[in-house]
Amino acid sequence: MTSDKQNIREYLLPYVPWFVTAAAKVAGVRRIALLGSLTTDKKDPKDIDFLVTVDDDVDLEPLARLGRKLQGRTGGIGSGADIFLANVRGEYIGRTCQWRECRPGIRADCDAWNCGRRHYLHDDLNAISLSEETIRTALGLWPVVEARDPLPVDLAEVVKKLDE
Repeated sequence: MTSDKQNIREYLLPYVPWFVTAAAKVAGVRRIALLGSLTTDKKDPKDIDFLVTVDDDVDLEPLARLGRKLQGRTGGIGSGADIFLANVRGEYIGRTCQWRECRPGIRADCDAWNCGRRHYLHDDLNAISLSEETIRTALGLWPVVEARDPLPVDLAEVVKKLDE
């Protein structure tokens, strides 16, 4: 858990550059953005949400592995993390799969529409969907840092370091 003096936001913010740096190295990743409550001044956001734009044929396993690491680290403070995925046409395709092993039929309770058909794609589109506007307006962090006002001061500092 976080200490009394450290809020969830302070705990989550260092994971922004960590994830961006690691995910940017994955072949087929075209854009990394941030969305959700961490982009607001909410002191204790629920979680950290990344939006990663990928080529249609990208191997999602490395991103899913990063997502599991991030989820493990943020889960220790009662928070969470999601890696949302979009294709290069700006369409939401799902999230990364939370399971280490992903193949058809391995999990009876998997709610992905096409469980295991595309390894590590959790396309539970009836539960979660992002609009094209949400995808387009997410705070771009890589390959181009998108300056935006207003940003919370602490997030603006993190974003500025990504741009250096």
